[in-house]
Amino acid sequence: MLHERDDLWVYGHDATAMMRHLPAAVVSPGSAQEVAALLQFANQEGLKLVPRGSGTGLSGGSVALEQAVVLSMLRLNRILEIDRANMTASVEPGVITSQLHQAVEAQGLFYPPDPGSMKICTMGGNVAENAGGLRGLKYGVTRDYVMGLEVVLPEGQLMWTGSKCPKDVAGYDLKQLLVGSEGTLGIFTRILVKLLPKPKAKRTLLAVFPSMEAAAATVAAIISAPIIPATLEFLDQITLRCVEDFAHIGLPTDAGAILLMESDGHPEVARSEAEEMGDLARKHGATQVTMAQSEEEGVQLAAARRMAFPALARVRPTTVLEDVSVPRSRLVEMVQAVRRIAESSGLMIGTFGHAGDGNLHPTILLDDRDADEVRRMEGAFEQICQAALELGGTLTGEHGVGLLKRDFLERFTDPGALETMRRFRAVMDPRQVLNPGKMFQNRPRREGQLPVHSGQCQPLLEGLRP
Repeated sequence: MLHERDDLWVYGHDATAMMRHLPAAVVSPGSAQEVAALLQFANQEGLKLVPRGSGTGLSGGSVALEQAVVLSMLRLNRILEIDRANMTASVEPGVITSQLHQAVEAQGLFYPPDPGSMKICTMGGNVAENAGGLRGLKYGVTRDYVMGLEVVLPEGQLMWTGSKCPKDVAGYDLKQLLVGSEGTLGIFTRILVKLLPKPKAKRTLLAVFPSMEAAAATVAAIISAPIIPATLEFLDQITLRCVEDFAHIGLPTDAGAILLMESDGHPEVARSEAEEMGDLARKHGATQVTMAQSEEEGVQLAAARRMAFPALARVRPTTVLEDVSVPRSRLVEMVQAVRRIAESSGLMIGTFGHAGDGNLHPTILLDDRDADEVRRMEGAFEQICQAALELGGTLTGEHGVGLLKRDFLERFTDPGALETMRRFRAVMDPRQVLNPGKMFQNRPRREGQLPVHSGQCQPLLEGLRP
């Protein structure tokens, strides 16, 4: 399917603020063979291609630079198999993540990765970004569940890597390299994921604290207990005030922070762990601890965390959602650093995130029509990244590098590691066809490479109309 030019601006951005580039065209392939044909044609004619799912990414990863053609993968949207005997599911990349959740849970199974945009985002995008989610502390991230991939490589070859075998060490683990490659090493056309038995019970608690320091002390106590909760999330005061103003769910707006805690598993284990977490929260200064008495009430308590981003986004015209990770022991220092940066920049910054694994989402609120605010936002953005690195952290825990953090990766990554990544990408994609300008700057074309000619894609694209 070829999209008309009036539709192109819809595909000119993802969920990242202030990154917009009009693609040369948008194509919606309907099979792996059509994807392969497009890549072969792109190599012949010097075109650039950018794979895209629902466009919920937060790093500019699906923005079409260099007049690239966007490949919308949403037509490849089938759940191909749920294999109970082998505890796996096979899906196409356009499957919405929450639809897979619903399908496997109806059969008593469980797919743990749950990114915040799970009701909209696609499985292909999750694999490309190695998406995390609220359950990452206990269950891990997307990479931990990918068992196999069908992928079209940058020069158009169709390849399968992986198997349904829990143990498979035959050769290099190519699938693990491809997970998190952000559309730069290949385009996924089929994804095989591992499933788990669905937990028999879940208990949810919401604890209110006078300060972020008290909440962080509770997190440390829970992990040291040792308890590994299914979910251990936090909201700072700015964020919880925005959530309460948005949803009116009864949050105390004078609190310093709140923690959302969940335990799952056998009913007795879930209950006892939840009670112990509640006791630890009270011991470390919680002024209120609420435990859900039903699944419906648990969903209501969890709503505070799920609503954090939309609640913040409605406050100002532009929302810049950051993503940095630090060691759990440095969580409070990172939150304090964000506060100092907010004060010095004069910007409103709400912080929420995954307390259990040190992944924070400082969210800068501004109006991008105000040049001075944009300048201050850019400075604050860099200071937040720098602070995370100084605390032994990393530039991104789950949103990816994309375009947003490309320059930071080049500045702060070990030179040997960066050069190895560049070399690998050059070997895989010698003509720099896939997702140009993402993760690191494209190097100049080698002598003899074909230039891009606008409009050359039209003959093949016409052939892909349904």
